[in-house]
Amino acid sequence: MKEKIGAVLVVGGGIAGIQASLDLADSELKVYLLDESPSIGGVMAQLDKTFPTNDCAMCILAPKLVGAGRHPNIHLITNAEIKRADGEAGNFKVTMTRRARYVNEEKCTGCGACAQKCPVEAIDEFNQGLGERGGIFVKYPQAVPLTFMIDREKCIGCGTCQEVCKAGAVEYDQKEEEATLSVGSIILAPGFEEFDPSLKSEYGYGRHPNVVSSIEFERILSASGPYGGMVMRPSDGEVPRKIAFIQCVGSRDAPLGNNYCSSACCMYAIKEAVIAKEHSPDLQCTIFFMDLRAYGKEFDAYYSRAEEEYGVRFVRSRVSRVEEVPGSGNLIVRHVVEEEPRDEEFDLVVLSVGMKPPQRAEELAKALGIKLNKYSFCSTETFSPLETSRLGIYVCGAFASPKDIPESVAQASGAAAKAACIIASERGKLTVVKELPSEIDVSSEKPRIGAFICHCGINIGGVVNVPEVVEYVKTLPNVVYAEHNLYTCSQDTQKRIREKIKEHNLNRVIVASCTPRTHEPLFRETIREAGLNIYLFEM
Repeated sequence: MKEKIGAVLVVGGGIAGIQASLDLADSELKVYLLDESPSIGGVMAQLDKTFPTNDCAMCILAPKLVGAGRHPNIHLITNAEIKRADGEAGNFKVTMTRRARYVNEEKCTGCGACAQKCPVEAIDEFNQGLGERGGIFVKYPQAVPLTFMIDREKCIGCGTCQEVCKAGAVEYDQKEEEATLSVGSIILAPGFEEFDPSLKSEYGYGRHPNVVSSIEFERILSASGPYGGMVMRPSDGEVPRKIAFIQCVGSRDAPLGNNYCSSACCMYAIKEAVIAKEHSPDLQCTIFFMDLRAYGKEFDAYYSRAEEEYGVRFVRSRVSRVEEVPGSGNLIVRHVVEEEPRDEEFDLVVLSVGMKPPQRAEELAKALGIKLNKYSFCSTETFSPLETSRLGIYVCGAFASPKDIPESVAQASGAAAKAACIIASERGKLTVVKELPSEIDVSSEKPRIGAFICHCGINIGGVVNVPEVVEYVKTLPNVVYAEHNLYTCSQDTQKRIREKIKEHNLNRVIVASCTPRTHEPLFRETIREAGLNIYLFEM
């Protein structure tokens, strides 16, 4: 048998792939985290909140993004795809192709000067086409790695980005590269694709501007979205008074071949209705559903709370058609209740789209020599849900079947344990220990406090006047620097905190944000990287 290799390839940089990578790296195994996108984060990075707790999705994800980005034993490989995998469990040779980014990752500082000066306007895919980006762009503000990329299809070749880039990171002549990785095991977590709602032509998606998909509505709700978290109609920017949610769009639909339940749609629609009501308390939200599936921990209680506390209306009916009211942009939802046809007018319609296998599922399966099931999700056995048809290759998250975030994360840790088991003897052989600067002795110095206050959209900014708090904090004794940030837990702000510690000679750091339970270790590590003792941080 060939010598085993103490490294794991994780394919897919969504929440499941990130969790698996962190588990493996913390257990002293080398991890290659590969994603087709220019940044990791997956679909969760696009979400506003998560159910059933209504926690900020980015607040949960950002510490994991930063953790994966700066972990010494995780090597990020973005904008890449797998070509083939040779070998056997314990010793795989994986061939991959890395597409040109046209920006040098090692030189790019993520300052954004290039995007500010770029004259090109292109559709912003991260915001689902509801906003625009430049020809040179970063996927989203908290992206990891925070490295810009040139869209050569939109680029007009003006050279502006190269002229303004002080780091000299723009490289128009970059070429696609092929490389080989040696790993002991592989975890597949490429996630899913959203169903294309235009295939359900009766709902008018693509024809009526005020019919949006659920992922578009997530971006509308998000503080970092195209409307800054304001619930507005795409057609005219008006605040809607009545919103309809239509369930099972692309799920449980035999004619389309998707006659399976997508698992999370009922709950995310309830969540979107609740969050929309929090944004606009007078808003009326109606959910049209066939069957309600609220089977997870505290899910049924969340459904009851939405109905009783928030006044979300639930109508058991399959909507037959959505038609636009001429001149107003409003929409007529045609449905049947107790065998009686009914029409109801709404300002906005949200289509709760189901989950499909990733676009390259068949290519990936062929490259890795694994089987897919009849729906083109990864084939697994009932009592071995993490194992693919090839020994040494494991699966987690929505690539195995549609599922929500908690289940994806649980499976990720399980897949990491499986992947580590077969190469456990090689722990520590390829890993490195992170080098930290010597701690600065501040015992004889007067306190010099830096305060960083988090805005976090409606989560904090909706109840606290953050800029006013910053101005007040500046008047407090020993505070020499204070600022507010949209997401203080993001990678760019972590870098900024380190810079401000050095610039202002800070010897105490305070962050005012959300829970210490998930975020305190992140900030402590940040100030330790700047040379301060971790107990000089307060949250």
